[in-house]
Amino acid sequence: MLGHKMKIEALLERRLTAILAADVVGYSRLMGTDEAGTLATLKLHRRECLEPKIAEHKGRIVKLSADGMLIEFSSVVNAVACAAEIQRGMLARNEGLPRSRRVELRIGIHLGDVIVEEGDIFGDGVNVAARLEGLADPSGIAVSSSVRDQVGSRLDLGFVDKGEYSLKNIAPNIRVYTVALGDAAARQEPEASDATLETGYELSIGVLPFTNMSHDPEQEYFSDGITEDIITDLSKISRLHVVARNTVFTYKGKAVKVKQIAQELGVRFILEGSVRKVGERVRITGQLIDAHTGGHLWADRYDRDLTDIFAIQDEITHAIVDQLRIKLLPEEKKAIESDPTTSVEAYTYYLRGRQFSHTWTRPYLLLARRMFLKAVELDANYARAYAGIAECECAIRDWHEKDFPLESIFDMSAKALALDPNLAEAHASRGLALTHNGQTEEAGREFRQALALSPSLYEANLYYGRFLFAQGRFQEAVQFFKRAAEIRPDDYFSPIHLLNCYLSLGVDSERQRWARIGIERAKAALERHPENASPAHRGALALAHLGEGDRAKEWAARALAIDPDDIVAQYNAACVHSLLGENERALDLLEAVVPQSSSYHLLWFKQDSDLDPIRDHPRFRALLASMKDCTPETR
Repeated sequence: MLGHKMKIEALLERRLTAILAADVVGYSRLMGTDEAGTLATLKLHRRECLEPKIAEHKGRIVKLSADGMLIEFSSVVNAVACAAEIQRGMLARNEGLPRSRRVELRIGIHLGDVIVEEGDIFGDGVNVAARLEGLADPSGIAVSSSVRDQVGSRLDLGFVDKGEYSLKNIAPNIRVYTVALGDAAARQEPEASDATLETGYELSIGVLPFTNMSHDPEQEYFSDGITEDIITDLSKISRLHVVARNTVFTYKGKAVKVKQIAQELGVRFILEGSVRKVGERVRITGQLIDAHTGGHLWADRYDRDLTDIFAIQDEITHAIVDQLRIKLLPEEKKAIESDPTTSVEAYTYYLRGRQFSHTWTRPYLLLARRMFLKAVELDANYARAYAGIAECECAIRDWHEKDFPLESIFDMSAKALALDPNLAEAHASRGLALTHNGQTEEAGREFRQALALSPSLYEANLYYGRFLFAQGRFQEAVQFFKRAAEIRPDDYFSPIHLLNCYLSLGVDSERQRWARIGIERAKAALERHPENASPAHRGALALAHLGEGDRAKEWAARALAIDPDDIVAQYNAACVHSLLGENERALDLLEAVVPQSSSYHLLWFKQDSDLDPIRDHPRFRALLASMKDCTPETR
C-alpha cells in the first residue's frame, strides 16, 4: 500500500508558483441588497478590469467562483504588480459610489509549492494564499514573507510588517505583510465584525474635536492637540479604521447630531469629549457612542495633574480598544504606550508648533519652527519635534533657500529617525530634502516609506505627488494629490496641482473640475486668513484655467499686494499671465523670480504646463539656458 502511494505521488506534478486568491468583500450583503445588479456589476468588473490585468501580467485563472478567483503566476513580481493594478482600478470604479454599492476585493498572495492536476492546483501554497486573503483589508493586499522577499524593491510599492500569524491548519506561523499602495486603495476601512456586518457598518471610528472648556481661546491648541494624539494612537491599530484628523476637524464648533456625523463619515462609533486646562491641572472627559443604537458604550472623566496627560491619553485609547473588543498586536500595544516625550512643557510647545504649521504660510511656518526648537531644547529626545523642525525648514526653503541649508534638515531628520525609525513625518521631510539635493531615487524611497508607515499623512501624499510631477510622471502624481485633497478638505494646494496634471494628460473635464474645487477651497482659505497670499495666487491659477481672466488677475494682484517679496506668489502670477496670453508680463516676472528660486522650484519650472504658451519665446529659452548651472547638484 505504501509503495502504491509513493508511485502516485511520483506521478503528480509539483511546481513553485505565485498564487493569488481574491474575494469580494461582503458578497452576501451585496447579493441580499440587489442580486441581479450585483451579478451584472461583478461580471463587468471581471471583463473590464480584472481579466485584462491578469492577461497583461501573464497570469492564469485557475478557479472562478461567484465571489472569488484563484490565479497562478510564474512570476511573483507579476502577481504583486497585477494585484496592485487591480486594486487601483477597482478603487477608481468605486469612486463616488455610496459605501453600500461599492464592490471591493481582498487579495492574498503567497509564493509556495503546489500540486497540479488537470489544470487545477492544490496544497499548502493555495491554502496559505486563501488565509492571507482573509487577513487583507477591503481594497487591500496581504502577502507572505516569501513574496515580500522576492519582490524587494523591484516595484514602486511599500510593505508594512504586520507580524507573525498562526493560520488555520498551516504550520509553522507565517509572517504577514500588507502592500502599501500609497493611495486610498491601501487605506480602505477594515472589515466589520460579524455583529456589525448585518447593519452595514464597519469597525471604524470618528474622533470629534474635543471641546475647549478653558474659557480661553488661547488654550484651543491644547484641546486640538489632545484630539490629534488620540487619533494618532488609534490609527496605530490595524483592525480599526480611524477617520483622518483634517476630516473630523471640519465639524469643529458645529452643532450636529452624532448619528448624522457617523453617516457622513461612514463610521459606526464616535468619540467625543472636552478638555479643561487650568494652571497645572487638567480635566478631560470622553464618551464613546455607538451611532447605530445611540447608546453610550463608555464614558469617563479624568481630573489629574498636567503631568499625567500622556497616561490619560493611553487610558482613553485602551478603554476604546476594550469596548470594541479589539485584540492588540504586541507591536501595536508597545506603540500606543510609548510616550513621545517626558516633558509636558515640551509637549505644549510642540502642540503650539503643530497648530501653527497647519496654516502653511511663511510667517506661521517660521513661528512653528521656533516652537519646535523650544520643544527640543526642553527635551533633547523628542523625535516628533525634530521632525517638525525638518518639515518646517523644508517648506520654508521655497522662500528662504539659503537661510535653511540642506545639511540642517538632514541633521534634524536624522535625529528624529535615530530616536524613532518609524516616524513617518521624519521620512517625509528627509524625502523632500533629498529631492532638493537632486537625489531622486533615495527621495522616492523615503516618501514611499513614509506612506507605508502612515498612509493618511497629508504631507507625505502632497510631497510625493509633487515629486512625481517634477519628474513628469503625471498619471502617478494624480493619485497622491487626490489622496491629499481627500485627507484635508481645506487643502487648496492639491486641487491646483491636479488641474496641472490633467492639463498635461489632456483630460479637460477633470482639469476644469479640479479648478472649480481649488477656487472654492482657496476662497474659503482667504476668508479665514485674508493676510495669507498663498490661496490668492493659487486660486488665481485655477481662475485662469477656467478662462476668468479679470478675476484671475485681480487675485494675483491681491497676492502680490499682500506679500510683494513672495517669490512663489510672483511665480504663480507669471503662470497666470502666461495662461491669459500676456507673454511679456509673464516673462518679466519669471526673469525676476528664476535667479531667486530654490533648486526644487527650478525642477518644477521645467515641467509646469502653465508655462507651455511661452516655452518657444526667445526670452524663455534664454531662461532655460541660464538654469543649466542651477541644478540641485551644483547649487
